[in-house]
Amino acid sequence: MTRRARAFWVEAPGEGAIREVELPVPGPDDVLVRALFTGVSRGTETLVFGGRVPENQYAAMRAPFQEGDFPGPVKYGYLGVGVVEEGPQRLVGRTVFCLHPHQTRYVVPAASVTPVPEAVPAGRAVLAGTVETAVNALWDAAPLLGDRVAVVGGGMVGCSVAALLARFPGVRVQLVDADPAREELADALGVDFALPGDAHGDRDLVVHASATEQGLARSLELLRPEGTVLELSWYGDRRVALPLGEAFHSRRLTLRSSQVGTVSPARAATRTYADRLALALDLLADPALDALVTGESAFGELPQLMPRLASGEIPALCHRIRYDEEDDGTGTGA
Repeated sequence: MTRRARAFWVEAPGEGAIREVELPVPGPDDVLVRALFTGVSRGTETLVFGGRVPENQYAAMRAPFQEGDFPGPVKYGYLGVGVVEEGPQRLVGRTVFCLHPHQTRYVVPAASVTPVPEAVPAGRAVLAGTVETAVNALWDAAPLLGDRVAVVGGGMVGCSVAALLARFPGVRVQLVDADPAREELADALGVDFALPGDAHGDRDLVVHASATEQGLARSLELLRPEGTVLELSWYGDRRVALPLGEAFHSRRLTLRSSQVGTVSPARAATRTYADRLALALDLLADPALDALVTGESAFGELPQLMPRLASGEIPALCHRIRYDEEDDGTGTGA
């Protein structure tokens, strides 16, 4: 018997389709996972959908269970939550997180899934990959007790960073975004809000996540002397100009990058990738993070949904994809 599933593929830039895929027979150290939810990472995945991954970043941008190659056809994604149907007894029946693309069922090594804590609903667990990025960023930034921090860019990553910073004792956090509607989201996360022109200056740390040239320039302006901008945005194939003349040197400002592809050097000697992901899942016990899920669609709608997310017609943070039993209608065959 051949077991089949269905998966979303980017066929070419700006064009997606659902394909039938054949599943391998699980080995003794594998699990068969039935998808419950996946999340669309609006920043990275819409760049992939639009064919905007620079050629020199093809290898660095590969997702763990990606099939195909950029710019397409490619099966891409990494925010998956499902239930283990077959595999080691300790995992059967468990809800797990996996860095897997949008697919109704899949077979992966058991070591590549992480059990979701009982306190975390499956629908919220799709945020684990983004919260993991925020964890790594804060390991890089190392904020101190009582710091004044701005997070510029109220997207999925910026809001995750702001939500975690709100838990730091004495740290004053302001979320800065050009969209005034983000104020409601900031309130839900327990942080202050400001439009770019109204943001407080003299910040010890600014985390930039707007993926805009203007946002990065404003981030530098908001720093105190000898302050640091931590850059989390990924610009794909776009070039960015910065005002590194003016007072950049006299104020001794620092601009540094952070990227989730490696464990922060601040923790690399004592934490593994698995440790970091498990921590992110534990942090998702906070119901305030539900505010980051701003929409939900059925799996079968993905080919029509992705162009609307990529164009901004749907201004989502994390758009959640729901898997129903009928989504896997191909079943088994001879």
